Amino acid sequence: MGLKLHNTLTQKIEEFRPREDTVGIYTCGLTVQGPPHVGHIRSAITRDILVRWLEYSGYKVMTLENFTDIDDKIIEKQKELNKDWRIIAEENILKYLKACDILNIKRATFYPRASQHIEEIMELVKKLIDNGFAYEKGGDVYFKVRAFKDYGKLSKKSIDDLVSGARIEPTEHKIDPLDFALWKAAKPGEPYWLSPWGKGRPGWHIECSAMSMHYLGETFDIHTGGEDLIFPHHENEIAQSVAATGKEFVRYWLHNGWVTLGGEKMAKSTGHYFLIEDILKDYSSNVIRLYLLKTQYRNQIEFSKDRLDEAKAAYLRIQTYIHGFEKLPELAEPFMLKEFTEAMDDDINTPMALGIIFDLIKQGYEKESLEIAISVKYYLSVLGFAEDEPDQPINDVIDVLREVKAKLKDKKSELLDFAARDLWSRLETIKSSDKFFSNLVNVLLDIRNQLRKEKNYELADFIRERLARKHIHIFDKEIDVSTFRVDAK
Repeated sequence: MGLKLHNTLTQKIEEFRPREDTVGIYTCGLTVQGPPHVGHIRSAITRDILVRWLEYSGYKVMTLENFTDIDDKIIEKQKELNKDWRIIAEENILKYLKACDILNIKRATFYPRASQHIEEIMELVKKLIDNGFAYEKGGDVYFKVRAFKDYGKLSKKSIDDLVSGARIEPTEHKIDPLDFALWKAAKPGEPYWLSPWGKGRPGWHIECSAMSMHYLGETFDIHTGGEDLIFPHHENEIAQSVAATGKEFVRYWLHNGWVTLGGEKMAKSTGHYFLIEDILKDYSSNVIRLYLLKTQYRNQIEFSKDRLDEAKAAYLRIQTYIHGFEKLPELAEPFMLKEFTEAMDDDINTPMALGIIFDLIKQGYEKESLEIAISVKYYLSVLGFAEDEPDQPINDVIDVLREVKAKLKDKKSELLDFAARDLWSRLETIKSSDKFFSNLVNVLLDIRNQLRKEKNYELADFIRERLARKHIHIFDKEIDVSTFRVDAK
């Protein structure tokens, strides 16, 4: 069957057919007046998962992610902080790249900055003027929207609908309210570059066309970004690019849904956001990845600590299973389940792929299968999860549980099946990570109480002694009732 993607341009799921052997992908990155928030990271992880699956499927991939490092918002931040705009931009770029590295997001092939491609931008503006799609007035250069007959084909907006809400600001020189700036004349004290139209700087939309075509060619495969960029940004990209070259600009447009907060879009401009650096203080990179991948990339996702806690509990189930084995051998490519491949080929359906992984984990608990564990670990790596260890207290209990299961296996005890069923039934329903540790210990207490009923005091005492070494002390009340207390180390 092969990979199919939802193309915003056609509003259809289409079979992916790249133009050449190497797939070209452009992602609209940050305007770097501030550090990245969770919404920015969702866009980056969307690109990351797409690239990982394309590479798994045998494609070579070249990726670009731009930084808008000169913009009205950055100029405002320069005035607010009394700090050079270049320093502000680079500080926030470094924060973003650091967060991406922590989150195991694959680096793009190139990270072009708008300020590094002024020559390409000016050349593109000149071409648009020469082609009759742009005009200069008062040092500004504007794109003539009405001259481009296909305007609105991405966003499905008509010119008539746009006219009613359009207006011209007093400081603008454009002829038609629909026109947008390609080049802006510099105001006193603002950064500028010398151009054929005087001192100025690029408009927001033109930089993405100039940089993407510079690296990927006049027509390339995939353009990604948040759904908030469909209009006007991506609509304007199409207009100015096609007007300049006369060729198709992008073949597949992929847009990820917003991250919302209280039902409203998370955005720096409104102050309505959570910084990713703050979230990483409380949640691991894999928990954040799981939280984001549990929702299909095209759908909006509501941000809340409760949902992150649910993701943390779900990820702890994964860790408990994987680390329940002493050491998993590395296999270059375990057998890939047909259902997993179909899920990922179906417009990168990560919720379905994760569901398959959790079904495998459930089977793995029931069968104690090394092959299943190896496959689960491999599938997680395909989805970009980094190898890690559980937090120490939980890891301590997993160590004891692993030792106990090994002894039960040696004795061919029926309690091995009981332990597997009890472990899964307790962990499957946990929604809060706070309850995970106690439930994990209680599994060992359940096993121990069964051993006491069978008068297998040797193994029951082994569990007590091993937990005591981890500063977890058992108190027996009745033959089938025990409690525990954790002492500070």
